[in-house]
Amino acid sequence: MAFRLPVIAAPEMPAGTEVSATGRLPRWLKRPIPKSNSNHLTDQLMEELNLETVCENAKCPNRMECYSQQTATFMILGNVCTRPCGFCAVHRGRPPEAPAVDEPTRIAQAALKLGLKHVVITSVTRDDLPDGGADHFYQCVVAVREATGATTEVLTPDFVHCKDALERVIEARPDVFNHNMETVPRLYRRVRGPKSDYAWTLQMMREVKRYDSSVKTKSGLMLGLGEERGELLDALADLREYGVDFLTLGQYLQPGEKYLPVVRYVPPEEFDEIADLARAMGFAKVAAGPFVRSSYHARDMAETDVTSS
Repeated sequence: MAFRLPVIAAPEMPAGTEVSATGRLPRWLKRPIPKSNSNHLTDQLMEELNLETVCENAKCPNRMECYSQQTATFMILGNVCTRPCGFCAVHRGRPPEAPAVDEPTRIAQAALKLGLKHVVITSVTRDDLPDGGADHFYQCVVAVREATGATTEVLTPDFVHCKDALERVIEARPDVFNHNMETVPRLYRRVRGPKSDYAWTLQMMREVKRYDSSVKTKSGLMLGLGEERGELLDALADLREYGVDFLTLGQYLQPGEKYLPVVRYVPPEEFDEIADLARAMGFAKVAAGPFVRSSYHARDMAETDVTSS
């Protein structure tokens, strides 16, 4: 029997959370620019090694903070995505080339130079490749582990119902497997595109545990796209039913005019409230807040024991 909290009607929007006609962000979404030369050093290293980061390509609001701390989330398989997601700033289209065979080595070199103890690897979606890029994920994880001894985390696309591709990624034995749910079922196709499948997203997480029960699983959602409280809690309960250990919740921010609009800005205290409800469901670790993203402070989460989750 799936764990379910009672469906709660969406509360009236607290004052100050509605989207302003002027486009101004609420006070809690304004932050100072980090004053550190490390921001430029990280950027230069990525350029020297010809590496992509999701921080840069997805216009992550935490990019300067993470770069200043000499960390980044590596994005493999190029910088052109085959999926037309309504929320993501990564360029979409037909990828111009096959995966670079030396990319795993270059990522390992970057991780070593940055002194990373936990390395997060994500990718564009490559529906043009027979395995969706799964073997490339495998090669990258193995190369990083051999060069650095760091723990590893993969944030993968859905591999279009291909269990063989999923198994290939898990054969590399990443410490954490992450695939973002992104939103609630009612909004799924609108947010993630016509190829997305809510049921398969859940099934992926269960399959990971079947392949290797030692791999920790993680997923995340964006808030502010129009989801209601009850359906959000149902989605979180689904993740727990399918064995997901870690959860991230962050504010959706529209990266440009052609992307889905923000319906509301969720205040920090509401994130805290939802996080408490998620912990009550049994997630081993929950990170929730306006600026939380799927790989934000990922090392802290990866070190959490999940034996009791």
